[in-house]
Amino acid sequence: MLRYLIPTAIILVLLLGWILVQHLARQYAARHPEFGPAREEGLGCDGGCGCRARHCEREKHDHG
Repeated sequence: MLRYLIPTAIILVLLLGWILVQHLARQYAARHPEFGPAREEGLGCDGGCGCRARHCEREKHDHG
């Protein structure tokens, strides 16, 4: 039984840890608006969905 409880507990701790990291990132972004909003995984252009039907318009910056 312990053989199943330990991996389950490890996975739960990792998931809760990731939720905590996301929460802290959002709090940091709220306290420091000069850095812009926190980037959420899977949002915006190249979010990783693999869909090419969407068209993203990126701001063009002149670096010259």
